Amino acid sequence: MIERRIKICANSSYGGVFVYNLSSQLLEQYPFEVTAIQKGRGTYICTTSEDGKIIMESFRGSKGRAEALEHILLRLKENGIEADEIIHTREGEILAQEVDETWYYARKYMEGRECETRSRDDVLAAVEELAKLHLVLQKVEDENLKIGGQDYAMEVFRHNRELKKVRNYIHGKHKKNEFEMIFMHNYETFLKQALDVEHRLMKPNPGETQGQSGQQGRETALYGICHGDFNQHNVLFAHGKIIITNFEQAHYDVLVGDLAHFLRKLMEKHNFNIGLATDMLAAYEKKRKLLPEEWEQLYVRMAYPQKFWKVANHYFNANKAWVSGRDIEKLNRVIEQEEIRQQFLRMLFYFVE
Repeated sequence: MIERRIKICANSSYGGVFVYNLSSQLLEQYPFEVTAIQKGRGTYICTTSEDGKIIMESFRGSKGRAEALEHILLRLKENGIEADEIIHTREGEILAQEVDETWYYARKYMEGRECETRSRDDVLAAVEELAKLHLVLQKVEDENLKIGGQDYAMEVFRHNRELKKVRNYIHGKHKKNEFEMIFMHNYETFLKQALDVEHRLMKPNPGETQGQSGQQGRETALYGICHGDFNQHNVLFAHGKIIITNFEQAHYDVLVGDLAHFLRKLMEKHNFNIGLATDMLAAYEKKRKLLPEEWEQLYVRMAYPQKFWKVANHYFNANKAWVSGRDIEKLNRVIEQEEIRQQFLRMLFYFVE
């Protein structure tokens, strides 16, 4: 029995043997013998007797979406880009069902060190690899990856409503704590930025004024399958190669959204270092040139006060009766960085005009 070979304490929930909430019924569907399991970042890392380490992860979505994810991973491999490798069950299926009816999939554990955000070489190499990934996935079409994709304009509208909701809540309080006073003092400045982005997104796209054929041509150039969560944790360096992992959030969207996501994270960490930003953009363009519409998309995504919204939203959804010092630190950090962030945006706007 497989459960006797697992070197971790189990419990008897659901009437079967579970290890860290993975049952023997699930593990026995796979062609490998598990000898140990440890908890990872939202995953289970399984040590096997023959095939090294395997990652087991719950899967949200249809079978069609799972097949689409495997398809894009295979396309990347065909084009020389190292990425995740899915392991099928004994029956040749991508997904396996747990006794609680949760679906899981297995993929090889990729050994390597994460991209070091303090290393310019690491960051620029990661950006180049992202551009190469986009060149491949720009040519991939799959309806299963369009389902559930979120339009960025709708995301901005929702965030703006949430900012107003936070403001209204705090405004109605008679006694305000330190976080709330800082928020209210800076709210109008950041709301104006948020609304400016919203209005900019409402402008018609060039393709929309050129008729259906123009819009189709624009979509072909601008859209494709995005990674969905491209950050330093999902870029590994091993044996002179770069490995891109964790494609669970892959979806059809404007490709430059991945670049904006990574650029924003790096800028926040490096106090909006304009030199690093220009080097990152140049590294991307070495492999894939950005169109004028993509520069516009990059600008609006960077111009949105994402961090201010994120801190405010966290406050609103947490225990408002007690605000942690960490939340106050984060809010103050956003405000302290605002002047240099605006300098960065002026640099970026130069490419838009």
